[in-house]
Amino acid sequence: MGFEKLPDGGVHVEDVKLALRGHVRDGYQFKAGDYMEPRDPSYEPSPSLNDRVHVLVSVIPADSVSLLSKEVLKKMREVRLAARDMGIPQVAILTKVDKACPKAKQNIVNVYKSKYLKKRVDLFNELLGLPLNCIFLVRNYETENKTQAGFDALILCALRHMIDYGEDYLINL
Repeated sequence: MGFEKLPDGGVHVEDVKLALRGHVRDGYQFKAGDYMEPRDPSYEPSPSLNDRVHVLVSVIPADSVSLLSKEVLKKMREVRLAARDMGIPQVAILTKVDKACPKAKQNIVNVYKSKYLKKRVDLFNELLGLPLNCIFLVRNYETENKTQAGFDALILCALRHMIDYGEDYLINL
């Protein structure tokens, strides 16, 4: 479940903020339109450092960036700003670049050469306010039977940055 267009649809923003702070225990099932309260059995009143979020990662298909509704963007911005205020680093992963751009489908090395994908990254930057160097492009494995070095390079680059940002966050606490 993610953010939905309707105000009470999908995960509630306040529940995500609680999760960022570590107040949501493992196994909790987010419910559309339902808020977590301190009396909820899944509410962690005294979260440890391990319970807290160390990196906020937004994942969206590259070809859907321009289709995000105002309501979903508002929710994403609100969570992003809350994470920023907590000092939590943030990254975005734009997936399915091969579906968004024929050049990327033809050859994965074209991902960062594609003007279309550059426009998607710029648009996401504009809509959410994330720095350009925190938005990564990734091609999903879908029908491939073997690993592909180009796919892996994109995925591992994004993962390496997430780990580095998380480590920096912990060091700076």
